[in-house]
Amino acid sequence: MAVSVFGELLITAGLVLGLFVVYSLWWTNVIADRAADKQADKVRDIWAHQDEDSGRPAEFDAKNGIGFLHVPAMTKGDILVEKGTTSSILNDGVAGYYTDPVKATLPMSDKKGNFSLAAHRDGHGAKFHNIHKLEKGDPIVFETKDKWYVYKVYAVLAETSKYNVQVLSSVPKESGKTKAGHYITLTTCTPVYTSRYRYVVWGELERVEKVDEERTLPEELR
Repeated sequence: MAVSVFGELLITAGLVLGLFVVYSLWWTNVIADRAADKQADKVRDIWAHQDEDSGRPAEFDAKNGIGFLHVPAMTKGDILVEKGTTSSILNDGVAGYYTDPVKATLPMSDKKGNFSLAAHRDGHGAKFHNIHKLEKGDPIVFETKDKWYVYKVYAVLAETSKYNVQVLSSVPKESGKTKAGHYITLTTCTPVYTSRYRYVVWGELERVEKVDEERTLPEELR
């Protein structure tokens, strides 16, 4: 009798654990992707109906989103970028730019610095799940209302401490750079399905293109 009850308890525990895994790795993605799509549509609608007399660029005014990240070697489609890297933001299936402990330099400001970003690797949209597929020379394109910022990957750090904030520095010396420039940094958790360490990819701005009326994609995205 005792053995039978214990066996049933193990089966029940296994089912509960299985449901939790399904929820964590599948259902949270569904919910997050829906939220991200809704916010993305909202940002593009703001861009389309921006008041030209507002006096400020739409990329600073757009509610809950400043632009879209395109990384063809990592994922299909675009990734909405919002302000902040807290779980409440990233859980909505977006990438967020750092405001703490190191403040990211937005490319629209034209200042030299590091446009540092984070996103989940598993669950909640998992936008950076395939970050390990990025290699030197791969394009990373950031889209705003008026411009395309085309970066090229130049360094990868496959594992570092989650407390290593130096990777977010304006001049990311761990990437091999010693002078100020226009950099982009993508960060996420590693190994897969854990948050023990951080995976880091660095890129450098290669050029800026003005968005035309048809929003023609840069050649790297065609």
